[in-house]
Amino acid sequence: MIGMSDGLRDAMQRWLLHLRGLEGASEQTIIAYGADLRGFLAFMHQYHGESLGVARIARLSTGDMRAWMAHERGRGLSARSLARALSSLKSFIRWLSDREGFDATAPLSARPPRFQRKLPRPLAEDAAVAMIEQVDLQAQDPWVAARDTAVLTLLYGCGLRISEALSLTGADLPLGDSLTIMGKGRKERMVPLLPVARQSVETYLGLCPFPMAQDMPIFRGKRGGALNGRLIAKAMERARMALGLPATATPHAMRHSFATHLLSHGGDLRAIQELLGHASLATTQVYTAVDQARLMEVYRAAHPRR
Repeated sequence: MIGMSDGLRDAMQRWLLHLRGLEGASEQTIIAYGADLRGFLAFMHQYHGESLGVARIARLSTGDMRAWMAHERGRGLSARSLARALSSLKSFIRWLSDREGFDATAPLSARPPRFQRKLPRPLAEDAAVAMIEQVDLQAQDPWVAARDTAVLTLLYGCGLRISEALSLTGADLPLGDSLTIMGKGRKERMVPLLPVARQSVETYLGLCPFPMAQDMPIFRGKRGGALNGRLIAKAMERARMALGLPATATPHAMRHSFATHLLSHGGDLRAIQELLGHASLATTQVYTAVDQARLMEVYRAAHPRR
């Protein structure tokens, strides 16, 4: 980047390697964090008209952070996106201050803009079941239908992310009463495997035309390679159109449905946090708001004095 010293450029690369290697950040996260930091440094170079080095980062003020945030908002960045970008910057500044020994209180005290968090959009219980049944009916090849059904059953029955379901390999076979999942940040968790989910996967395995080697993914595309998650999304698109469900009926909505339905049936929030692999309980607590919102909808529709 123009206006950035070799030392700062090297620090940025080491930070990204740290995120990838020690914190287990995904490639998408690495790309987003790098873009956020480069955008900030480009602004600082133009704002102050001077070359940037580690020493200049050590002198960042609250005024610098406010000026950058005002600039980003002025060019149309949403409050949510700006909050994420600020989180990226703070991560780098905190990492750099730990290694260079400077006081980063000023930039780290910058507050993110407030924004309304979007509530998850789960499916109703009967709609989630209907989605799985519809996907099972629509593929021409029986093994593809069984594959798509097994994936959705894992998402809804175990609360897996689509990437987690597709990362299962032959080493995870034979299936038992639980699955060990490597989630975000390389955080490992164990989730119970319902009999219906195990049976669904076993039905697929019995029909799959490809051998199941230890190092190969369980779920395959038509040519035998790893299944692309976009194919599951497309299968759900066709199913939701047939069922008249909204566009929010996506693979991730099946995970939302898992959490919401557990909670509505008396599931413990801490247990649901563990099952989902959330690092913070605050992330899981959003499902309590979903449950309350749905309760109010039922109340308004059913109460005789509405």
